[in-house]
Order: sequence, then C-alpha cells, then structure tokens
Amino acid sequence: MIRFEHVTKRYPDGTTAVDDLSFEVAEGELVTLVGPSGCGKTTTMKMVNRLIDPTAGTIRVDGEDIADTDPVELRRRIGYVIQQTGLFPHKTVLDNTATVPHLLGTPRKKARARAAELLDLVGLDPTVYGHRYPDQLSGGQRQRVGVARALAADPPVLLMDEPFGAVDPVIREHLQTEFRHLQRTLRKTVLFVTHDIEEAIRLGDRIAVYGHGRIEQFDTPAAVLGAPATPYVAEFVGADRGIKRLSVTPVEPGDLEERPVVRLDDPAGRAAAALAADGASWAVVLDGDATPYGWVPAAALTDGGPDGTVGDHARPMDATLPVGAPLREAFGALLGHDAGWIAVLDEGRYAGVLTPGGLHAALRRATTADTVRTTREAVVLDTVPGA
Repeated sequence: MIRFEHVTKRYPDGTTAVDDLSFEVAEGELVTLVGPSGCGKTTTMKMVNRLIDPTAGTIRVDGEDIADTDPVELRRRIGYVIQQTGLFPHKTVLDNTATVPHLLGTPRKKARARAAELLDLVGLDPTVYGHRYPDQLSGGQRQRVGVARALAADPPVLLMDEPFGAVDPVIREHLQTEFRHLQRTLRKTVLFVTHDIEEAIRLGDRIAVYGHGRIEQFDTPAAVLGAPATPYVAEFVGADRGIKRLSVTPVEPGDLEERPVVRLDDPAGRAAAALAADGASWAVVLDGDATPYGWVPAAALTDGGPDGTVGDHARPMDATLPVGAPLREAFGALLGHDAGWIAVLDEGRYAGVLTPGGLHAALRRATTADTVRTTREAVVLDTVPGA
C-alpha cells in the first residue's frame, strides 16, 4: 500500500534528513517508526502526504506515484493525526469531525451523521460531546476527536505523528489500547511515529528502528527485541528487552502444564482417591461447562469424612487468562494474585495451567526462535535448575 523506493531528503544547507530509504507497508498493516529526535521518522511520514517533498526517489501509495498527484487531493485521501490534534477551536466537536467529508462534497447532514458514528466509535457519545468545543474537552478526549476526524472520509491510509504523546501516562495507555482494538476492526494501513519503544512494541505489526536518516532494523516487535540487528538497535531497545518481550509473546497451548481435574459435583471421596492414586496434592475444579471454578487441596477432600461433593471444599479462583494473552499479562496475574499458577482458557474452556516455570520457558523459547529464525516448537531448551 505504501512503498518507498530509494527516497532521500536533503535540505539546502546540506542536512540529510532521510538517506536512500526503501521499505514497504502492506495493506492493513500498522508500522511504527521509532527513534530519537531528529532521526528522520517524522520527515518520512510527512513525505507520504507531501507536506515535505523528497529530494530523490519515489513514494507510491496504492501503486500510484504521489509526485503525480495534486497534494491537496492526496491529503484529503489520507488521514492525519498529530500530537496536538490540530482541531479548529471555533468549530464544535461534531463539525470538526465532519470537516474532511464536507470538503470532499458530502452533504452537511450526511457528513455530520458520519461524524456522529465515528465519535461513538472512539468512545465519545455524540449527544454529549458533539456540541462541545475543543477547549471544553480533556487532552485525551481531544485526541479521540483527532482520530475520529482522520477516519471520517474512510481513508485507506492513516498517518499518526506521536498522537498520544501529549497526555498523561494512564490516559496514554488507555488510548493505545482503544486504538489497537479499533485497528483490529478497521485494518487501516498506518504509519505511526513515536520516540517511545514501549509504544512502538505495543502497537506495531512491524517496527522500523531509525538511526540517523536510515532504518537500522525493520521487523516484527518480537524479532527486534529477540534479535537486534545491530549494537545500535540493542542499545536503543534497552537492556531490559527481555522484559519488554513479555508484551509481545503470547501464551500458547504448548506453554501449559496439565493438572488433575475434578468437577464441582464429583463425590469428595472419589475425587480424593483419584488424587491419591496420581500422587497429586491439589486439583483444578471445573463446573459443568468445563470452565474453571477454582481449585481444591487433596487434604481438604478428606476433612470431615468422604461425604459431600468437591464443591463443598473447593476454593474459588482469583483469575484466569485466555490463550493468546501476552506473557506480560500472565506475569502480572501471577504477581497480583500471589499465585503459583494461573488457569488458561481456550475459547472459554479450560486448557491447562501456566506456572512461573512455564512462563520462563515460553519467553526463552520465543527469544531463541527469533534469534535463530526458527519456530518456537522446534526450539529445545536445556533444563534450567529451579525453573
């Protein structure tokens, strides 16, 4: 969808902002451009909608050389979100959002109806916020309006220049989460500029790590963290990149351990005998729909004699996790609930338990796989004492 072919931007004073840049962004892909200030990432993005013209090379959008396209017409077909939102202070939220469709000739009533739909999509009730002005909104709300306005003409390409950089960390993380869910639904082709490696990892399908006017590595977040291409990339992503990998490594069925399973309505005596035969000190307790209810110690099943059911002795479970959740979420659940394991669900049904040892092995296997460019399943780990 977006293709850079040997693109260079050199200014009259001799400064080279971008040097012989070639890369491609697939349709529906979100690529984050990350690097320090002055590295050329914003220049790269602004060349896509011709706010800056390249000195040399070709940029194509959907196969078309943008040098042959009227800049104003091009910009109306590309969504653009900046850090300070750029909202018109004299227009209401609804009219701000309807700006581009109106410029494209959409009747005012239809443009405002489209704007209302998009405000609702980004979590702003149009009946509550539509009549307000930008200075009556919080920073996070203004950013949502900026995203809605960029989407109003249903552009295939979306450019985002540090859109969440001006809000506090809590709101920023919330906006990142909302935008990630939105992108899964809309599947726009997105170039997203940020200086924050955490944000780049959290949002990007792929990451372009910039040095000075050049891309040092262009790969998936997992690969950038697991196998930095150069010492520069390794330093930029940080010595704690193993911790950062927790955010991009999913829990998979192969990471789970099997534990004895009993049902809520099983007779306590029979369940106790089964655990004794297995030499197990506890079991996962499921309800009638194979959903984890909790767990039960083997010793509790024999307290007060064999009468009653497992449900009389079971202890509720504090938390569960779905297959595919990031290891970071699993790690947080293990710490937050002071648990030695957490039950994992596959489409709502019990799949197994993840332990600290399983989490560690999953992270090592994923890192090794990216380093040697193979599948996680093919990686055989040496035994780690105490893991």
